Amino acid sequence: MEEKKIFVTRSSMPPYEEYIEAIKPLWDSHWLTNMGEYHQKLEKELCDYLQVPEISLMVNGHMSLELTIQAFGFPEGAEIITTPFTFISTTHAIVRNHLKPVFCDIKASDGTIDETRLESLITEKTVAILPVHVFGNICAVEEIERIAREHHLKVIYDAAHAFGETYKGVGIGNYGDVSIFSFHATKVFNTVEGGGVVCKNHALYEKLYNLKNFGIRGEELVSDIGANAKMNEFSAIMGLCNLRHIEQALESRRQIESLYHDLLKDMDGIRFFDENPDVKRNHAYMPILVQPKDGKSRDEIYDRLIEKGIHARKYFYPLTSDQECFGRQYQCEELTVAREVSDQVLCLPIYEGLQEEDVRSIVKEII
Repeated sequence: MEEKKIFVTRSSMPPYEEYIEAIKPLWDSHWLTNMGEYHQKLEKELCDYLQVPEISLMVNGHMSLELTIQAFGFPEGAEIITTPFTFISTTHAIVRNHLKPVFCDIKASDGTIDETRLESLITEKTVAILPVHVFGNICAVEEIERIAREHHLKVIYDAAHAFGETYKGVGIGNYGDVSIFSFHATKVFNTVEGGGVVCKNHALYEKLYNLKNFGIRGEELVSDIGANAKMNEFSAIMGLCNLRHIEQALESRRQIESLYHDLLKDMDGIRFFDENPDVKRNHAYMPILVQPKDGKSRDEIYDRLIEKGIHARKYFYPLTSDQECFGRQYQCEELTVAREVSDQVLCLPIYEGLQEEDVRSIVKEII
């Protein structure tokens, strides 16, 4: 018998019959894309759920970020301060807009950008700050806002990990100038592939509409130079179905996370990121930090789990600043904390439906 494999995540999906029933009208309308009925409906329902004024749906989270940066019209060669402790998409979106990422160190407490270091990195070329709510840990939004206001900078939040979260009772998408969400299949809420940009300024929403739809505003009018980043109707319907079951998915993850914490909290050499009591969390990830002890390291635990068919992930290692594709041109040696955290972090499997016996088996192998 083939050994059971447990992956770091598994896509949440609605009941088969529910989705099949929901897509049936598409065979009558034949309207499969181009901001159709279900695209519009999902935008409205997400605005309600996320407690935000407006959201522009996109084909994926990366294009949501890349087109948002483009929409601001920053001059070529300008600098955006960001974190190296993130998925490569965050950095690619900056570089593909012909801008320079300036990497700021992170905090060991929660993995988010260290707001106390931001001002020392601001130059006459700085145009924006791009922090990441990593693993659902929320950045120091008030202090980042103060710094941005004082230095006349835009704030673009990568909130791919923070779907549905609130800070002090306010939907997390309301902070900064814009917030970007990912609805990829691996996320706590998915549309198979997809993403969205929360806009506080309707003019930006209109600009993003142009950028994601070739700039087309009528049969004979193309008002902007755009791309093709529209969400299709099948994805929108998947999102509508999954949104009906989101609370069940979040509660399942909460219970799994709680079990991990109970089983690992007293283990020497393992620590967790701090939790902010003002944040309503989505329990999307289960990161631990493995502090080297008696010659044992994170990599040894990772290898042991792989041998047992348990596919944990070293999110995020190596740092994006160190990736080969950038040819060392954006490296900074002052990322002391980020390098230490990157060498220690390990994301354990967590998803709706992961069984208690599987969690106990994973922890047994770690111990």
